[in-house]
Amino acid sequence: MSLRKGLVIGILAVVLSCISAFFGAIGGGLFVLNQTSKNNSSTEPILDTQIPTASILNFSQTDIQTSITQAVEKVSPAVVTVVGTIPGQMTFFGKAPDETVSGSGVIISKEGHIVTNYHVVEGTSDIYVILSNGEQVKANLINADIYADLAVLKAEGQMPAVAIFGDSDRLNPGETVIAIGSPLGEFRNTVTVGVISATGRVLDTGKGYAMEDLIQTDAAINQGNSGGPLVNLNGEIVGINTLIVRGGMGTTTVAEGLGFAIPSNTVRLISEQIITRGYFARPYLGITWQGINPTIARRYQLPVEWGAYVTSVEPGSPADRGGIKRGDIIVQIGDLEINQQRSYLNALFAQQPGDTVTIKIYRQRKIFELNVTLGTSR
Repeated sequence: MSLRKGLVIGILAVVLSCISAFFGAIGGGLFVLNQTSKNNSSTEPILDTQIPTASILNFSQTDIQTSITQAVEKVSPAVVTVVGTIPGQMTFFGKAPDETVSGSGVIISKEGHIVTNYHVVEGTSDIYVILSNGEQVKANLINADIYADLAVLKAEGQMPAVAIFGDSDRLNPGETVIAIGSPLGEFRNTVTVGVISATGRVLDTGKGYAMEDLIQTDAAINQGNSGGPLVNLNGEIVGINTLIVRGGMGTTTVAEGLGFAIPSNTVRLISEQIITRGYFARPYLGITWQGINPTIARRYQLPVEWGAYVTSVEPGSPADRGGIKRGDIIVQIGDLEINQQRSYLNALFAQQPGDTVTIKIYRQRKIFELNVTLGTSR
């Protein structure tokens, strides 16, 4: 055999061996794959572990309700915006334009009686209220109690809701309360939440008397909130928001969270009398007077530092019938002494119309006690 033939035969043998190996590998792979498929079709698992699958997130819509939201839902439909017009005054240059003022109020009867602050409607000629649904209805002023800063209106038409009174005597510092009103007259039925900071607060009005037994709260109260309700978590009126204090007299210190409300028990007493009688009865004495303080007492060398100097007595009045004269200084009414914490009016208003009380006076530097039967003011 020649060398050339030997090489050809060797190459052919190698090629045949490769082809055999190739087809053998394919056949073996198919056999293994076939056996694996058979085993996977068995009901018995091969491994204890399972291949993790993608997590499925389930969503549900939950109606979240709290005591606060429930109280707001209960009272908010009864809260109104009070808008009044103050007629323009005549000036040297002619009549000034009318002024529009606004505040808040709350419906307290299905007949349309609304309670608000007196200072909201003071001096107004035309009044209308904006209901919670945006409807505007005309309202009339029935009457007001200036000293408590309360007024009762009567609105026309059907009322969307009526709020109920709670017992303000049961309030405790730290209790959660809600203020609802129309700050700036634009943001109708705004809700703010705070706590009762204190009860029984006394604030001097600068008008010869103090507002007593006020509720202090840190719930945000802004201009326009006046007359709106302060509400407890039962959805009951516990106060009528009346004023805020930003800072003390003669100081640049600015305070926040100092809001004050008239207790609901006072509001209910006054509003019910105005609705049934047309007025709220306060005791009447029938004098004009000037308050005395230590500065005035030193200047005029008066015998007392606190009291009410009688400047005139109305003829036929309770004071006249009781023997009070011009120049007398009233220092005590009943059991209540006039002092730094209690003015003449506060001592008088603590009495009841028709009561006969002992009034202690200084006359020519001598003390006298007079029994006076108080009248009724309207």
